[in-house]
Amino acid sequence: MKADLLFELGTEELPPKVLMSLSRALVDGIQKNLDEQKLSFNQIDSFAAPRRLAVIIKALDVRTPDTEVVSWGPPVKVAFDADGKPTRAAEAFASKNGLDVSALSSNVESDGKHDKLCARRIETGKNTTSLLGGIIGQSLSALPIPKRMKWGEGKEEFVRPVQWAVLLFNGKTCKEQILGVTAGNISQGHRFHGCGDIVITSPDSYEQQLHDGFVLASFEKRRLLIKDGVSALAKAAGGNAVIDEALLDEVTALNEWPVPLRGHFEETFLSVPSEALVSSMKEHQKYFHLVDDKNDLMSSFITVANIVSKDPQQVIDGNERVIRPRLADAAFFYENDAQITLYDRREQLKKVVFQDKLGSVFAKTERVATLAKRLAIEAGADPQLAHRAGQLSKSDLVTDMVGEFTDLQGVMGRYYALNDGEEAQVADALLEQYMPRFAGDQVPATAVGAALALADKLDTLVGIFSIGQQPSGSRDPFALRRASLGLLRIIVDRRLDVDLRAAIEASASQFKLEDETLKKTCQQVLAYVLDRFKSWYKEQGYSAEIYLSVAPLNLGNPLDIDARVHAVAAFSLLAEADDLAAANKRVSNILTKQLGGNAAEPLNISLLVEPAEKVLAESINSLSALSVPLLDDRNYTTVLKHLATLRDPIDDFFNDVMVMVDDKALRNNRLSLLSSLRGLFINVADISQMDSNK
Repeated sequence: MKADLLFELGTEELPPKVLMSLSRALVDGIQKNLDEQKLSFNQIDSFAAPRRLAVIIKALDVRTPDTEVVSWGPPVKVAFDADGKPTRAAEAFASKNGLDVSALSSNVESDGKHDKLCARRIETGKNTTSLLGGIIGQSLSALPIPKRMKWGEGKEEFVRPVQWAVLLFNGKTCKEQILGVTAGNISQGHRFHGCGDIVITSPDSYEQQLHDGFVLASFEKRRLLIKDGVSALAKAAGGNAVIDEALLDEVTALNEWPVPLRGHFEETFLSVPSEALVSSMKEHQKYFHLVDDKNDLMSSFITVANIVSKDPQQVIDGNERVIRPRLADAAFFYENDAQITLYDRREQLKKVVFQDKLGSVFAKTERVATLAKRLAIEAGADPQLAHRAGQLSKSDLVTDMVGEFTDLQGVMGRYYALNDGEEAQVADALLEQYMPRFAGDQVPATAVGAALALADKLDTLVGIFSIGQQPSGSRDPFALRRASLGLLRIIVDRRLDVDLRAAIEASASQFKLEDETLKKTCQQVLAYVLDRFKSWYKEQGYSAEIYLSVAPLNLGNPLDIDARVHAVAAFSLLAEADDLAAANKRVSNILTKQLGGNAAEPLNISLLVEPAEKVLAESINSLSALSVPLLDDRNYTTVLKHLATLRDPIDDFFNDVMVMVDDKALRNNRLSLLSSLRGLFINVADISQMDSNK
């Protein structure tokens, strides 16, 4: 038998930025606990609004399944004596399992090895109702809440104080104790439009009853209503709404009964950089901004109210009164900041600490400028412009605008640089130094920007590693994982031929490090950055073995590594790939065992006596010559494609030739041949790592 379940937890307003993560975690936790109890159901529907988290579970088992409990006893030869009478061991087994001693002979089964006493019984399932308190309680306790609140005199803790709970199952109200309240069937509607208690009659009526109480319980439906409403208002105004997905989620989490409204501000504010106005509207007021067909900012915004006002214009006027001072502040900051050049602001950076042990931000800009100049050649940039960009890279941090709107660092740097008369490439680099900011973000579009971004990220990585503050577990206060991935993306996406090992050493040389610390730091940073390739290629759908076939080569050029990985990925699709991987593994094992880390002797053609080894030697010699120009061009895909033709010569060699013969000269020569074969593949990758049987 099955029935529907409704659980709703009513609270004070939940943090909007984590509402959906709490909702998803609650669903996952309940599903996990139901699975552990072997309770099946058809589906779980989740609901999340500012003052509630809820789930409806369709067709949930009303009881857990009956289970057979098997209890094994002693072997027959221990349970019965020579006369066939039960021993004390048998009597103890019978007593434990409630069996008649005289009937034990009928409770003998084989466990697959021996005949033993065996008792079987059916354990009746439990009523689901009796388990709901524990299932829900465990799920709530497991929610990802960094800091829980306490309220009242109780010991309960949650992200916000709990006000009520609803728990209905199988047509009944389940009065369980949940976070200090007794669950019932009474919910609450909208704070202002609602009309008191809402007596929920069933899980099926829940959503409609809340709707009647001016609460759209479904997060997805509210989100769509807001998105459509905002877009419609923007279109009516002759523009387009810029709907940031994160902002849309946050606004959805702030409103139970969303009502989009359009407001205006004075066009004179449009003389301020649009990013500053947008930041003020978005971050502080949670407004959506509008742009025209040319993508220029319009003097309108859209807010979302949580009430249906009898006079919407009063709500709009209120929002306009709030936003004007914010925009006026932005205008004042911009005009005031523009009075001092970015270069003149550098002196202020000496008072700003980058990190206690690494000095000031000014010192960082000095290092970054020097490194950017060095990296400019590989990035294809003008070294002098890269150096200038490095010097100015952090000056906007001490402006009033960035002090108020921290998300505008780099953005305002570009505007102020242009205002100062700096080269356009330098100005653009100040914006691009932080790219890519997140997964999927674009990399710097300019060469100077790429050089500066690389230098800035390398300086941070090397500096933090040099003082032993590298990431540990989930702790990464300086966002070094993101910086490392950013480095790789810039190099690979822009096809920059950068020797990362040398670049790291150049960065490290600017810190006052002892020789041992310098060497250790460089090794750690290189390993840490290149290790990010693992997740990179995993996201591209490559198996771990593909990257691991390149990693042992101890390379330091990300662009070269990327070319090899893609070549191995293409090679892995060939029909010969598995056989050649296994053969390389065999060759590697032989050489490791026989030569250790020593080099093989030069191959002596005159000692090749078997036809199969002669053919293999000729093939290796031919492919070696063919590979040279391809390797120079990093055309590794073609190299491996040619090497795939070695499958048959290798198979013939191992079928027809004994490597470990008594004749030492022949044995060593054949090891030399295998070493040449191994070297041919190692020029690209260690494909023995791809052997599935290793």
